[in-house]
Amino acid sequence: MAFKKLNVAILGTGNIGTDLLLKVLRSEVLHCRLFAGRNLSSPGMTKGSMLGVPVSARGLQSILDLKGELALVFDATSAEDHIRHAPLLKQAGLVAVDLTPAKVGRLCVPAVNLAECLDELNVNMVTCGGQASIPLAHVIAEVNPGITYIETVSSIASRSAGPATRINLDEYLQTTEHGLQEFTGAAHTKAILNLNPAQPCVHMQTTVMAKIAAPDLPRTREVVAAMVKVIRQYVPGYQLILEPMVEHGRLVAMVRVDGLGDYLPRYAGNLDIINCAAIAFAEAVARRRQS
Repeated sequence: MAFKKLNVAILGTGNIGTDLLLKVLRSEVLHCRLFAGRNLSSPGMTKGSMLGVPVSARGLQSILDLKGELALVFDATSAEDHIRHAPLLKQAGLVAVDLTPAKVGRLCVPAVNLAECLDELNVNMVTCGGQASIPLAHVIAEVNPGITYIETVSSIASRSAGPATRINLDEYLQTTEHGLQEFTGAAHTKAILNLNPAQPCVHMQTTVMAKIAAPDLPRTREVVAAMVKVIRQYVPGYQLILEPMVEHGRLVAMVRVDGLGDYLPRYAGNLDIINCAAIAFAEAVARRRQS
């Protein structure tokens, strides 16, 4: 019997939304029923039309009008917008996948808690830095109890930080720090985001640092390597470039994220990782409903 794809909509036709659209079109279990924004002449909307995807400039209202045909909505707008969208999507009975740092729904990091999120009506994909760092921080905390402080530093190309990212910088930092705390139990966390204007553009790099009194380095390296393999199943460009080591009394690990190059440049791994995480969640929902 043929697999019936899950009908989804994408709200937000900027770079993130358009890249997400191409990933949905490639999916074996998702079907884009609507690509909705505010401007029919925007590059994203033009791309969607060229690909034969139904588009609308009526934003959220166009999605609510189709609620009977949809199961899930990706919200790739802004934190402020999603706070307004969330109750309306919930009332419509639609699963909301929030790609903004609005922190309305349950935090979802597929490598860590995918199964626990599948019954939620609103899931928050944290941030790009959170998707890159939280899985590592989580397993580091699991094998090294008593962590007092975790810090993550993400460096991304300035050109990969669009208007929504820049508007939501405070929310980005707060949501990433909250995610680190929730998934590790550390009393104190800190997130830093560096926008690098270098040319050629740098690829996303994220460093995780943890204060641990007596780290179990062999075991930490083992669980980090295993976690990287899990993440690479849905983020192929995720790679460990510095395995866990102890430096100046802290445990340090570093990863690099290369994008798939669907719509965005390959250096924009920061945008690619959160989109890949969102797709991983949506595809899990689709497969669960089918089974």
